[in-house]
Amino acid sequence: MEIILKQDIKNLGEKDDVVNVKPGYGRNYLIPKGFAQLATESAKKVLAENLKQAQFKQDKIKNDAMDIAARLENVKLTIGAKAGESGKIFGAVNTIQIADALKKEGFDVDRRRITFEDEPKFVGDYIANLNLHKEVKVKVPFAVVAE
Repeated sequence: MEIILKQDIKNLGEKDDVVNVKPGYGRNYLIPKGFAQLATESAKKVLAENLKQAQFKQDKIKNDAMDIAARLENVKLTIGAKAGESGKIFGAVNTIQIADALKKEGFDVDRRRITFEDEPKFVGDYIANLNLHKEVKVKVPFAVVAE
């Protein structure tokens, strides 16, 4: 029996996969629970169209991320922080401050997509990693200066 999965099922397949299962498993468990539907010709055509549209949307999101990454290539941020005489910052520079600095430069990046290679706790130069897309990652240098 051929079915189309509506969600990921362990040891069987992922969402939108067309798989063969035993008729009893499909008819008595997967279809009544809403985990799958019969793979008729019309259902396969609908699935193909949905996958095509989803791919188009993903390509657009990826292209937008690549455009932002290209514009971020030569951006260097400066973050001001209160620091002691030894150069140690009171507190630490966090992702919110990096996101605000990027917003001032004209880039709208979610703070949850920003990570640091090493925590900026002293005055100096650091690198922020921006995960714009699962395939597009950018390293943005920033300097922490004492105010």
